[in-house]
This record gives sequence, C-alpha cells and structure tokens, in this order.
Amino acid sequence: MATDVIDELVGIREGDELFDLRLQRPDAKRNAQASYDALFASDELEHVSQLERLAIAYWAVALAQSDTASHYRELLAAVSPETLAAIDAALPDAITTGPYGDYPDGPLTAENVAGPHWEPSSELAAALGPRLAAALAHTHLLTYRPRDASADALQSLLDAGWSTAGIVTLSQLVSFLNFQLRVVAGLTVLKGEL
Repeated sequence: MATDVIDELVGIREGDELFDLRLQRPDAKRNAQASYDALFASDELEHVSQLERLAIAYWAVALAQSDTASHYRELLAAVSPETLAAIDAALPDAITTGPYGDYPDGPLTAENVAGPHWEPSSELAAALGPRLAAALAHTHLLTYRPRDASADALQSLLDAGWSTAGIVTLSQLVSFLNFQLRVVAGLTVLKGEL
C-alpha cells in the first residue's frame, strides 16, 4: 500500500484501530492523499514552483503552530536550506493568535477584532524575492485575517508577479494545509483516546 501522509503525520500503522477507522471512509482518505499529491508531487510547476510550494506549506503550518510543521520543514530543508533559514528567522515576529479582521457593515461587525497586519521585513523580502515574500504575506492574511481577504490582497500578489493560476494554486495549497492540520489534530486526539 502506498504511503498516506496523514497516517504518517499521526503515526498510524496498519493494524491500528485508527488505521481501520480511516479505511471506513476510503474516499475521504484517498482524496486527501490525492490532494497532497496534486499539490506536492505535481509536474505542473509553471505557475508555482516546488520551492514556493514547500516554503508556503512550511510557513502556513508553522504559523498555525502545528506539529505537522516538522514534515514540511524537512521537505523544504532538502530543497533550500537558505529559504528555510530565512523563514525560520521571520517566524517569531509573524506568529500570533487570531482570527483578526473586520466584517462588512452589518450585525457581524460586533465580532470585529483588531490585530496585527504582518508584512515581510526588508531582509526577508531580499532573501526570498518579492514573489515569495508576497505569497507569505498572503498566507499570513489567510491564516490570521481571513475576513480581510480582498481584491486588493489579490492585486498585491499580481503586482509581485503571481499569475491568476498561481494565485488559485496558492489558495488551494493554504486551504488544503488548514484542512490537513485539522484532520491530523483530530486523529491525534482520537489516537490518544483509543
């Protein structure tokens, strides 16, 4: 049987109760792995390079302070230790809590929460280039300020050299990682209970 990254991240082995439990939802298991493969083992790298995918993945899960960060950290380290070092140096100033942001005028504005607006430092932008720095800023926005996602935020990516197809892939990547880390967290809790 091929490796399943969620099983690997949780430490699930064939014969474990969680292994059998996950087999009861074969489509969910298969589709989660297919999404991972499509994002990280793709030959279609024209709009988002493998280095960008791994840097964004590590950044996203590290911002979420997820144990899955070690997986993506190792993958990034194998491709670009320099990029990893630059991201690691930026993380302490980027990690916060959330979500923050403002809702449009209406009844939900009572739930508006002020919070920091992170931007890459000049050192980080110099180390990674404007394109990847913009992607990290956008990932930070989606992680901590999803209510503030806007056309202006997307324009910042276009201005940094991202194509529309690249922005879609970036968004899919961040969405998948948020899904994956929640599944891993839930299965880890279940593993401790079984």
